[in-house]
Amino acid sequence: MATENELQAMRRALDAARATARALPNPRVGCVLLDAQGREIAVGAHEGAGRPHAEVVALAAALEAGVEVRGGTAVVTLEPCDHTGRTGPCTRALVEAGIVRVVHGQSDPDPAAAGGAGTLVAAGLDVEGGVLADEATQLNVEWTHAVTRGRPFVTWKYAATLDGLSAAPDGSSKWITSAVARRDVQAFRADVDAIVAGTGAVLADDPRLSVRDENDLPLPYEQQPLRVVVGETQIPSYYRVFDRVAPTLLIQQRDPEAVLARLTEEGVRHVWLEGGPRLAGAFWNAGLIDRVIGYIAPSMLGSGRAALEGEATTLADMRPIDITDLARVGPDIRIIGTPGRAPREEMP
Repeated sequence: MATENELQAMRRALDAARATARALPNPRVGCVLLDAQGREIAVGAHEGAGRPHAEVVALAAALEAGVEVRGGTAVVTLEPCDHTGRTGPCTRALVEAGIVRVVHGQSDPDPAAAGGAGTLVAAGLDVEGGVLADEATQLNVEWTHAVTRGRPFVTWKYAATLDGLSAAPDGSSKWITSAVARRDVQAFRADVDAIVAGTGAVLADDPRLSVRDENDLPLPYEQQPLRVVVGETQIPSYYRVFDRVAPTLLIQQRDPEAVLARLTEEGVRHVWLEGGPRLAGAFWNAGLIDRVIGYIAPSMLGSGRAALEGEATTLADMRPIDITDLARVGPDIRIIGTPGRAPREEMP
């Protein structure tokens, strides 16, 4: 059973992982090292593909500080990996460093990297898993979905008026929500590894589909998600989606499953679906939307395009949204929820 020091270390490791920038296509991971007396001696976090894993970062920090790790404990939010990719297996690094106990939160769901706990036990280490597992798993909901289901997690974001419209009859949709809400969107965009829009939305709004800071300046290229334009209509080369701020991929079809299969090939774990009620409707009808983030402006249009073009013909086709967060963002309302699968219950 985890000691109080180990529980505190796990909370510290969770905080370290949360503080990192987007690690996708890899998971966010934090690690805290305790010495033989249970005192914290080093902290590490993984910062993305090709970068050292959290355990290795923590071991390096301890070495730099000149503190002894031999005989100590590694507290890690995710089961240490047991495979060689761009970096070596963390299990080997921990064993060679002389760590004698490993406490981890989430078990690794990735078949390519799982099995670390067993390897550590075989090497004679004491291993305890499942410590603050719910909090650890919550760190990487989207990544876990992708590696266990074989397709990216899809978050659909839309902006609409109180009467559910996302564009005027002439097709214009900039701007329905406030500048405060648009800045809020940037924080969510920064956590994904692909931003997807349909050709219709790109032609209508000429969006940048990039992540920008509080001064409306683009983040560095290496921090930008992949921009993905879906559809068969040609987009002129002078549109902003083709600028050099971020990479861009064109997928010239509209079938959602085919789009996600292509993005899986590209190593994408978390899709931000934005722009285009028709494309959003195709994903919705296929049951491929995993999270909804809606920004509702305190205004009315009266006519125009709905935020979603689905296939419902009767109220029996209505699908519920399980709301997980509701907040005021400037003058707008932000609703975050998960699409339900069961029909809404009849009122008595």
